[in-house]
Amino acid sequence: MKEQSSATEPNAVTRGLALGALGVLAFSMSLPATRVAVQELDPWFVAFGRAVGAAILALAYLWLTHPPRPTRDQWRRLSIVALGVVVGFPLFTSLALTTQTSAHGAVVITVLPAMTAVFAVLRAGERPPPAFWLAGGTGLLSVLTFVVLTGAARGRLSLADVFLLAAVILCGLGYAEGGALARELGGARTIGWALLLSLPVTLPITVVTAAAHPPQADGRSWAAFTYLTAVSMFLGFFAWYAGLARGGVARVGQIQLAQPVLTLLWSALLLGETVTPASLAAALVVLACVVLTQRTRPAPAVTPHRPSPPEKQPSSSPAG
Repeated sequence: MKEQSSATEPNAVTRGLALGALGVLAFSMSLPATRVAVQELDPWFVAFGRAVGAAILALAYLWLTHPPRPTRDQWRRLSIVALGVVVGFPLFTSLALTTQTSAHGAVVITVLPAMTAVFAVLRAGERPPPAFWLAGGTGLLSVLTFVVLTGAARGRLSLADVFLLAAVILCGLGYAEGGALARELGGARTIGWALLLSLPVTLPITVVTAAAHPPQADGRSWAAFTYLTAVSMFLGFFAWYAGLARGGVARVGQIQLAQPVLTLLWSALLLGETVTPASLAAALVVLACVVLTQRTRPAPAVTPHRPSPPEKQPSSSPAG
């Protein structure tokens, strides 16, 4: 397929990395925004209400662009995307951040790039070289060491940690499947169709939750909810899935190593948390590891070998 082969071309990889970085920047504010929103809004409303709002935006986009409908197999794969990034990640992070800080959430999501790379192997058929895993693992270890030494990790697994780990697993699956599917549908249509596919689930839960707990919040909480709806749940995926499709799921996914540090910075600006010199040092280490992962060239996806049919030999006419 042309889209798959283009992921190894230098220009496509460069564009993919740039789009992926834009997506990570958009997503890096998701945990702080969620933390702000769930302080006054019901976490179920935050999780599913933002999906409903994003689905309305997706409906408008798809109506204006008139794309062809996905095939049956694409609908099946879109259900995996919806499970991971439309339902799973928003729900479990909203539940976790009712009792945990966004900085603690940043600790747990450091495993997201590795989880995305694992699902890239399982779902997208990519085969990164050993040097790629070494650089990505070093970056992951660096961030984990940073957050442990600075006291963000508390050395015990709470219910909030279980929610966050579930969110990371489902998000990695949704990222990998969506990145592979975006090679066929494009990034915007992938998240757009996934949001519409989820609407029969997200809309009733939003209505029931709003009826049981009428949403009442100040402007700060509604601003955070609006960001989650328009950017984290919709526009951010335009860049993110397009980047994964162009640059490769495993390779572009490693840019997420910078996301926990960015999340800590946003937490400081939005929630008043202190940013220490150690966080800046960790940012440099993480960015160095991201650069190293981009200098490794992933092996092509493994596809079954189909032998070519034997060529016909020209028949010789008898002399007469």
